[in-house]
Amino acid sequence: MADIYIVQQHQLAPEQARAAAQQVADKLAEQFELACRWDSDDVLRFERSGVNGALTLRPNEAQLQIALGFPISLMAGQVEAKVSEKMRKLFVS
Repeated sequence: MADIYIVQQHQLAPEQARAAAQQVADKLAEQFELACRWDSDDVLRFERSGVNGALTLRPNEAQLQIALGFPISLMAGQVEAKVSEKMRKLFVS
């Protein structure tokens, strides 16, 4: 099992940060067939067999935690690189 933890700084207003988080989740859902749902105004959860995690919005920061089961954990480096790049692009002012 592999864990990915990414923290992305941002200067977005709460509604803009939420829209960016939704775009990240939509991309993850598309690539990994994940089910996504908002737990609250600031926590977006996603899961499927072998993958689960949450994207938590804080003032000026987005925190993404993903737990990967086997065999997806074998691709942890690729997953982390793609998600990190997507978050950098979306969480810009």
